[in-house]
Amino acid sequence: MHVVATAGHVDHGKTTLVDALTGMRSDRLEEERRRGLSIELGYVWTTLPDVGEVAFVDVPGHERFVPTMLAGIGPVPAVLLVVAADDPWMPQATEHLAALDALGVRHGVAAVTRSDLADPGPATERVTAELARTSLRGAPVVPVSARSGAGLEELRAHLTRMVRALPTPDPAADVRMWVDRRFTVRGAGTVVTGTLPAGTVAPGDELEVDGARARVRGVQALGAPVDTAHGVARVALNLVGDGLDEVDRGSVLLTPGRWQRTELVDVRVTGDLDALPALPQLHVGAASLTARVRPLADGLVRLTLDRPLPLRVGDRALLRDPGSRRIWGLRVLDPAPPALRRRGAAARRAQALTTSWAGTGWDGEPDLRAEVERRGIADVRVLTRLGVPPTDPLPPGILAAGHWLVGSRAAGALARRITALVAEHDRARPLDPGVPLTALAERLGAPSPEVVAAVVAAPLQVRGGRVVSAAAAPALPPEIERAVVAIRRDLAASPYAAPSADRLRELGLDPRREAAAAKAGLLLRAAPGIVLLPGADREAARLLAALPQPFTTSEARQHLGTSRRVALPLLDHLDRAGLTRRLPDDRREVLAPRGGPAQPR
Repeated sequence: MHVVATAGHVDHGKTTLVDALTGMRSDRLEEERRRGLSIELGYVWTTLPDVGEVAFVDVPGHERFVPTMLAGIGPVPAVLLVVAADDPWMPQATEHLAALDALGVRHGVAAVTRSDLADPGPATERVTAELARTSLRGAPVVPVSARSGAGLEELRAHLTRMVRALPTPDPAADVRMWVDRRFTVRGAGTVVTGTLPAGTVAPGDELEVDGARARVRGVQALGAPVDTAHGVARVALNLVGDGLDEVDRGSVLLTPGRWQRTELVDVRVTGDLDALPALPQLHVGAASLTARVRPLADGLVRLTLDRPLPLRVGDRALLRDPGSRRIWGLRVLDPAPPALRRRGAAARRAQALTTSWAGTGWDGEPDLRAEVERRGIADVRVLTRLGVPPTDPLPPGILAAGHWLVGSRAAGALARRITALVAEHDRARPLDPGVPLTALAERLGAPSPEVVAAVVAAPLQVRGGRVVSAAAAPALPPEIERAVVAIRRDLAASPYAAPSADRLRELGLDPRREAAAAKAGLLLRAAPGIVLLPGADREAARLLAALPQPFTTSEARQHLGTSRRVALPLLDHLDRAGLTRRLPDDRREVLAPRGGPAQPR
């Protein structure tokens, strides 16, 4: 299905024209028929050759119903602009065209109606000139008469070509459907209608609406039930769930967990910012609400909304002054902006938003590299909700760290700070080189140790959960090196006769120096106060593999020629290292023997 909105001044024949094109009646309400003008949004449809079903959203043209009109054209990618041949160019046509231009609508056809009542030439020239100043420049202008049928086939041909040129939406896209009508059906409950711009909706789907969850009981498209509806489509959804009483025009149905609801948004505004009021109306999709304006610089504005909306980078919307009826277009740049707390923060924020990472002007199109560079460190889940999901491969210079992405500038700055912090730590504590990743993350304000690990740069490296120098082990104080030499001599004949506590004190190895020697790889520390030569654990496993499996602690102690004081912590160390396994009866077996398989039991 394709969806086309109408636009134009009141009583210029929009409803009559679409009814003639489709053979249906879009003025649903008795009040509309009595007064001869559209009050609510109407929907009719037809089938055009080669493109299939086309639904028309018939919007009201009276100035009192401009918010309703904007609700109709907001989610629609194409327009049929209607101007009467027997009437001059009118204010609502100007306002509708300004809204379409501000929304960046580029696909359209203009119809000069009632061409049987007046010469369509002047109106055609005026419409062509007005279109030339907007995003619809070059759109075809067709004189028609709904009463006589003149020009209708030519109009259908132009509509067919326009619809054929429309981009194809992604059926797998996240759903965001703005509600433009709500009513209750006896026996069914709440029914909402709207334009589904992309994505897929089917019975049984769960959607978010105004912070609540709703289940889709049924889906209709063009007046008939369907198993699934793919955007772009006009759909009616029968919803069930709690909290649906508050759902109305301007509410929005969302794929759960995939959208960033925000009350603060940075945007680029087109138009005369000097005339922009402090509290304009924001029109986005079918929603209309008050926004507070805070200028940043160079056409950039921060908006504070009076209720949260699901917005994404690149969204288009309108600001409108109801008093002067002036309209400003906007492009969403950041739906999750940082707070502006310090002096000069607004100017710095404007500078960050003004250029892309490449240093060129940024028009608001989603750009993963630029988004990550601006944020420094970005949560992948937030980026996805903002409409800037990660790509595979990632852009050059972007690092992945768990569910975080790190920009190149932020990575370089963090790496420099890490180098300084590790050097400061090592100078203060030479016996305990390196800093834990968790401690660095806390010092740096990084969101996780994974981020720290990802940005560590040479000559540092991550080893055992710590950031340490990748160079050779740091030189230990001479007294520790002398103690290690003495222990090697002591253990030369009996490698598992670990020095006693008195011997360690005699050598000057307190727990801190003992740990430093073990960290430097000069000793094996099976437990505090129990030190052996490096590699003694693997050699012990090889020796114990010669015993009948499983073996007891006593058998291990005797086989290694050591005492119970040493055997117990050594065996616990072997268990932790995965070299042995302790059984429920306190016996053990070798899991990774060195020098051959364990003896059969």
